[in-house]
Amino acid sequence: MHQKQNHRTTQQRKVILEELKKVKNHPAAEDVYRMVKKLLPRISLGTVYRNLEVLSELKEIQQIEIAGNLKRFDGNPENHYHLRCMICGRIDDAPFELENGLEKKMRSFTDYNIISHRLEFIGICPECSSKDT
Repeated sequence: MHQKQNHRTTQQRKVILEELKKVKNHPAAEDVYRMVKKLLPRISLGTVYRNLEVLSELKEIQQIEIAGNLKRFDGNPENHYHLRCMICGRIDDAPFELENGLEKKMRSFTDYNIISHRLEFIGICPECSSKDT
């Protein structure tokens, strides 16, 4: 029976990962739950949370943590930059490559052993901008 439980969890994790990779809107766990529940009606929100954490630990997805907000999840595990709307909270991938020279530059200013970096641009998305005009 234990073997069957592990297999089901693996299947759930696979479905969660597949659904997350289909979207580019960096959903919160509750949004992932609603997406996956259509395919796995018996799945619980707790199971989705646990599997998102495992997928993040396995570096198969990215967990985007924004101070004071819900965690959001990105199906693209590669390090890349994000844009976040300060009004609606929308998160998009920044449309340019990672700046690798930034880590080298930072090393000359600190005694920290720099491993990687994350960068988030904060602004107002096109939809929220158009509401102001």
